[in-house]
Amino acid sequence: MKRHLLSGNEAIARGAFEAGVTVCSAYPGTPSTEIFESLPQYKEALYCEWAPNEKVAAEVAYGASAAGVRSLCAMKHVGLNVAADPVFTAAYNGVTGGFVVVSADDPSMHSSQNEQDNRYYAKAARIALVEPSDSQECVDFLKEAYNLSERFDMPVLFRTTTRISHSKSLVAFGEREERPVRPYRKDPGKYICAPANAYRNHPKAEANLAALAEYGETCSLNRVELNGAKVGVITASVAYQYAKDAFPEDTSFLKLGLTYPLPMKLIRDFAAKVETLYIIEELEPFLEEQIRAAGIPCTGKALTGNLYELNPQLLAERIFQSRPPTVDVGVKAVSRPPALCPGCPHRGFFYTMSKGKDYVVTGDIGCYTLGASAPLNAIDTCVCMGGGFSMGMGMAKAFEATGQKKKVFGVMGDSTFFHSGMTGAAEILYNKGSVIPVVLDNSITGMTGHQDNPGSGFTLQGEIAAAIKIEDVLHALGYQTVLIADPQDLTAMQKAVDDALASEVPAAIIARRPCLLIKRIPHDAGRCEVDRETCVGCKKCLKVGCPALSMEEGKARIDPNQCVGCTVCAQVCPKGAITGKETK
Repeated sequence: MKRHLLSGNEAIARGAFEAGVTVCSAYPGTPSTEIFESLPQYKEALYCEWAPNEKVAAEVAYGASAAGVRSLCAMKHVGLNVAADPVFTAAYNGVTGGFVVVSADDPSMHSSQNEQDNRYYAKAARIALVEPSDSQECVDFLKEAYNLSERFDMPVLFRTTTRISHSKSLVAFGEREERPVRPYRKDPGKYICAPANAYRNHPKAEANLAALAEYGETCSLNRVELNGAKVGVITASVAYQYAKDAFPEDTSFLKLGLTYPLPMKLIRDFAAKVETLYIIEELEPFLEEQIRAAGIPCTGKALTGNLYELNPQLLAERIFQSRPPTVDVGVKAVSRPPALCPGCPHRGFFYTMSKGKDYVVTGDIGCYTLGASAPLNAIDTCVCMGGGFSMGMGMAKAFEATGQKKKVFGVMGDSTFFHSGMTGAAEILYNKGSVIPVVLDNSITGMTGHQDNPGSGFTLQGEIAAAIKIEDVLHALGYQTVLIADPQDLTAMQKAVDDALASEVPAAIIARRPCLLIKRIPHDAGRCEVDRETCVGCKKCLKVGCPALSMEEGKARIDPNQCVGCTVCAQVCPKGAITGKETK
């Protein structure tokens, strides 16, 4: 049988296709994004979309389930915080068509603000939890997840990690299984979560969970590998791969794919067959806590720790005190902190903000968070999606209450504005906040790799869509002054900031210029050059934080391979030593 090399994310998309899924909705977020970037190849068989945020994605997918078809939503781990409201209630209501929620966790926080362990969401919501350990299982386990969802009338949380999402392994393709649409029938007792209905549905959900636990004792997702009686390991997800490498060949394994509810009879039977039992899992002691609570002796987190990713070398060192030999190659890697790209439209705005000392800038989640880095140092806070406006509101009220004369700028990108910024903008107006909301509109969802959003004019499936104008939304909310400026025109950007500060009516700013990397938008080709005779080596150009700029023999130097001719550095130079140049 022909096999294909797929990442876990690509395999999940394939699994959705083979499982007969009809409706798919998600908000992009690393490490889950490529699931939905891989789905449009199957658009003849299914519908897929980028939703404005994860809560909307979960609700769209759950609505499709209620209408009788199989549905999928996907998000990174912190996205499930946003989607938790519908997911928890769906656990009581149940499903019609299979409903699967993919949560891609990020141990070691490669691209995230925390490394929360979303396995606890399954336990808290009382729903099934399925965890694959390679790309083939991403296909096979996803198909089984839909069977579980429909058989036990509940959502299924399908949890991956960064390593599962992005590593590649071989996958054998199957055919799409077209699922008969379950006819829609009005069922208020099931789908209207009024307290009286929820009261009746909760016992039903608990009974379904108990039935699932019994099924898990013998289901194909859980597998015993008996190799010896001395050492046994209970594990799941990518930790299984690490443990297989780190432990001796005569180690026995209980590999779990259905990790909530746990098959305690199977676990107890396995534990009785080995002398020493290890629980190997990343992050929190989710498995270990439950196994210990059942009175089964085991060890795990005391050795492996609950911070960051594991790997085979770490397991060997922490469990067996075996450190692999290393070779000193005599090369010291240079630290390269992340920076805004050369020509990034956000640079001009943050340079403008960096010159002011009497105001606070509350930031948000996006590539523009890099405006907090040196030398710009232009962001004071960053917590979560949408927090740029709301955090700013809280700070403004605190300053007001304590007599501090500080103005607050709340900053976020265009995709984040549609995700969760509009409510913050309404909060500022409604509660009379001394906050100037700023939307950095680069016409795309930049940080996760250029996914479309409600303002970009295109859908995930490549169709032309209505582009919602941010200024129309702000005007409709009640901002009487909406100032739009090109952030690479530093004079215009400074004027917009000054005008907003001077405005006697609610004012907002849109710093608008498309990301230079958007392929469908043509950009002027050019670069900047330094006149070394005119340059005095004052280093003011370095304060814009462009990676193309450096100093060489006391003079500014521009790397022609990085410069894109945005001219922000030229506008900053007090001597006029930097000029733009067209390229062919």
